[in-house]
Formats: sequence, C-alpha cells, structure tokens
Amino acid sequence: MTNTPEKTKPLVLVVDDYQDAREMYAEYLEFSGFRVAEAKNGQEALDKAFELVPDVILMDLSLPVMDGWEATRRLKGDARTKAIPVVALTGHALKGHSEDANEAGCDAYVTKPCLPDALVDQVKKMIARREAASAR
Repeated sequence: MTNTPEKTKPLVLVVDDYQDAREMYAEYLEFSGFRVAEAKNGQEALDKAFELVPDVILMDLSLPVMDGWEATRRLKGDARTKAIPVVALTGHALKGHSEDANEAGCDAYVTKPCLPDALVDQVKKMIARREAASAR
C-alpha cells in the first residue's frame, strides 16, 4: 500500500467478463497502489480506454460482444491508445494462443489463474517499459 495521491497513481483497466475475476484483480491492484477501472466486454474496453487513457490494460481474450483479440487490434490501431501496453490475461494456455495474442498487439501474456503478485509485477514492468520508451 502506498500514500501516493490518488490522481498520480497509475490507472489500470481490467477487462474480464467474470465479475468475480474483475473484482479480485481490482482489489489487489488497488491494494498495491494503482487506480482501477473495469470493463466486462471488448466494446466496453474500447469505450473506457478512449475515455480514460489508462496506463495499462489487462485484457481477457474470451469476451462477449467483442473478443479481446479484436479489442486489442482496435486499440493498437488507434493513435489515442496504441501506446498503452496491453497484457493478455487469459485461460488460453496453448503456445498458439500466446502467438495469436502477440499478433493482435498484446505486449505481454499472462495465463490464468495467476498469482496476484505476478500480475502486479507484470503491470509494473509494462509501466516501466512505457516510461522508458517515452523518455527516449
């Protein structure tokens, strides 16, 4: 837990169609010092990403309305959101699934279930990578 002012905390958009999963990840991320927004499908993820411009997006790939692969392609194809790191957070654990996620534009791939600490570490890596890229 940190004492960082709320507005300076990085914002993470958690996209998952299972409410329990969203809430579990959101609570742990908030406990770890992040602000969190949530979306339950790919279209809602796009809407919130364009509105909020989060620092990192955790994207489930199997989603209703619009799947995570398509949502990621659209985010990476839009000038407003293409620099936002997208971490695929999915139960699709086969090698081909991670390659498909990379081809869609995901910057990292985490297989569910994962330990909350591992997820927070991945979010921190993505933020550090983004900050290093913007400093160049």
